[in-house]
Amino acid sequence: FVVAIVAHNIPEGMAVGVAAGAGLEGADSLALGIALQDVPEGLIVALLLAGVGMSRRKALLIGAASGLVEPVFAVLCAWLVGVSAQLLPWGLALAAGAMLFAVAHEIIPESHRNGHSTEASLALAVGFCLMMVLDTALV
Repeated sequence: FVVAIVAHNIPEGMAVGVAAGAGLEGADSLALGIALQDVPEGLIVALLLAGVGMSRRKALLIGAASGLVEPVFAVLCAWLVGVSAQLLPWGLALAAGAMLFAVAHEIIPESHRNGHSTEASLALAVGFCLMMVLDTALV
């Protein structure tokens, strides 16, 4: 699950980097929305690791470090888009596709294990609605 969260953070960083590198109008709102949802993701990683017996301090550090791939990929993608504006649509498509793949392949199946599929599906729907509200409210 920890690997799935880290893999999920890569396309998030890509999306922020491409949006910022292209100077898109909503890039700061996108970065804020992703940053807001990264806090509970890091907390989930830390709680999961602490729950399997890892020390709280080490679990907290790994939970915080799980989001460090985002700024790396954001800077890389911002630089790539800055080099060539023709890369913008390709960068956005790659970021969106990578995000869909990570969520559909890793996060959704993992969240449906252990008999909690209804709660996981409801949480996904609530999270999606919350992001849509934030998307329209912050622009």
